Amino acid sequence: MSLKIIELNDIGITVGDETGVITRSPGFALAAGNSLELGEAAEQQARLQPTNSYNKYWHELSMEPLSHSRGIRHFADIAYAQLLHLAKIGEIDADVIFAVPGNFTRAQLAILLGLSKQSPFTAVGVVDSALVAAIAKARSSSVIYADIQLHQVLLTKLVIEDDQLKSESVIQVPGVGNQNFMDLMMQLATGLFIQQCRFNPQHNAESEQQLYNELPNWLKQDDGNQNSLLLDLKTSTAVYTAKMPRESLINHLSGYYQKIHRQLATLATEKNTDLLVSSAMAALPGFINTLSDLGNLHILNPQTINSACFDYREHIISGTDGIHLVSALPVTTSIEPAIAAASETSASALGAPQKSKPQAPENEAATAALTYVMPTHALFADRAICIAAADCIEIQNQPQLNGATAPRDSIVLSLSDLPGGLGRITQADDAVWFDSGSLEFLLNKNRVSGRQKLSLGDRITFTENSEEIRLIQLV
Repeated sequence: MSLKIIELNDIGITVGDETGVITRSPGFALAAGNSLELGEAAEQQARLQPTNSYNKYWHELSMEPLSHSRGIRHFADIAYAQLLHLAKIGEIDADVIFAVPGNFTRAQLAILLGLSKQSPFTAVGVVDSALVAAIAKARSSSVIYADIQLHQVLLTKLVIEDDQLKSESVIQVPGVGNQNFMDLMMQLATGLFIQQCRFNPQHNAESEQQLYNELPNWLKQDDGNQNSLLLDLKTSTAVYTAKMPRESLINHLSGYYQKIHRQLATLATEKNTDLLVSSAMAALPGFINTLSDLGNLHILNPQTINSACFDYREHIISGTDGIHLVSALPVTTSIEPAIAAASETSASALGAPQKSKPQAPENEAATAALTYVMPTHALFADRAICIAAADCIEIQNQPQLNGATAPRDSIVLSLSDLPGGLGRITQADDAVWFDSGSLEFLLNKNRVSGRQKLSLGDRITFTENSEEIRLIQLV
């Protein structure tokens, strides 16, 4: 018996222990005869039986009666069934901490705690999932956490006050959840199959479900410098193949991205804002590249929330006065130096002029080390390359790609009137560097050349309109 963590995000409800996340179950249910299928099995049949499929029971958790349902009184019944399902597959038989989204109402929290009392485990604490997601990186005065659910995006602004990280505000962005993106991408894929193969995968439920099931695998393709995704769809009678240009895909999603970006901009009002993005949201094609002007970007590991819940369990587990939602946690290290570092990094990333300092520091080396934030990955075209894992990251130029495949630890651009070798990114002397030789390039829109030190948030381009290479940190 041991403490377990349940993170309630209906894209994939996770169960974890001290070793990490141990199982995941999407917020889908399918009423099949007298039984209720849950999780991935239900999701992979949802398009086959849409009238018997449910995926809003966590999003709209309530005890309001449902009409035309098979033995299901309300959404709370389905939520309870999934808790039992999670208890079985995650071997939960003792204490549980719930990490819940910041938009959960008091009524929904009460329902959740009521359901847990009837479950084979004991709820001992409830914490805002954005709070625990941000606590490890919260060193700036302003932090934004962006996460995606099945039916909406959730943006949480957090602030540090009195050495406490607190949730200040939550913005729900409806209509841009994972299911909305899936529907939009399925429309694009369907159009391409019709155009290229004269086949409509949505003409019947079986091929539509196959399209839905295969889409996440297609999006994971790492095709180096290729500009299209290869879509293979196998039906009972044939195999159909279509190409999806990456540029078309990103353009197709841009309207949703703009909607999210507008809401993020209303929260990112301070220069030293840290923008934390969940792994699920970072996986949206081309989304990360839309965030270049919104602060210091950090992409969180899928294990972040689970690990933070264990690290802060003494602050989360409730006492004898009952369970209360934890919406503030102590920041355990001094934030003042980090705030200064984040501020300077953000300003440099935006190309803003730096304020002159009245006097030189007594220890310039120490001060430089304090203010420098080293990136961990180079991000280009939705692909993040680990800098430390590569001897160097070669930046290559192929004006005519012709289907050539680039080495794994390389970035390939297609720019006319520029040489084949554009430079290399390396890590040395506890810093990250880019060396272009004698070639001029743009660092944060400032024209430079030679060997340049790179900080978190820096952007490299070679022409005014070329795609940017962004220096990020994966947590």
